[in-house]
Amino acid sequence: MPRKVDKPRKHRPPRIRVPHQQKAIFTVDHQKFVGIVQRLSLTGGSALLVKGPIPEGTLGEMDLGTVFGKVNAHIEFLHTGADGVPLAQAFAFLAMDAVSSERFKTAVEQMDPSDFSDVEGKQTPIDAAFETLRESVRQLSGMLTSERRKRSKT
Repeated sequence: MPRKVDKPRKHRPPRIRVPHQQKAIFTVDHQKFVGIVQRLSLTGGSALLVKGPIPEGTLGEMDLGTVFGKVNAHIEFLHTGADGVPLAQAFAFLAMDAVSSERFKTAVEQMDPSDFSDVEGKQTPIDAAFETLRESVRQLSGMLTSERRKRSKT
């Protein structure tokens, strides 16, 4: 059996669970559609897109409202199945203007200490159990939805 070569792991910024089903406007090829942001970090995030999955590598824009004002970012759509949710799609931030960048960083800093962060050590054992249960239900829901779509097409 071949040995795996260990790649040096980059430090990944903490991911923030976005509360209250925060919506964002995504734009691809001058077409706008809504997505519900699931997670955010300083480098990207994931969202459930109303339009459905976007091909990996597609470039677009995201407009996100924060308590500090609107944030506009150029993004690249990544893989689906982000955070174990089959219909969630990951994206990476490519660029933000200075105002959007400052607003975004301030919003993330405000959410981080509010127990929305995925950083370990912030959850009690019961919170961790409920989070595991919630993620399992999301995965099951995504699989059922996917199966229903397949059946309705045939």
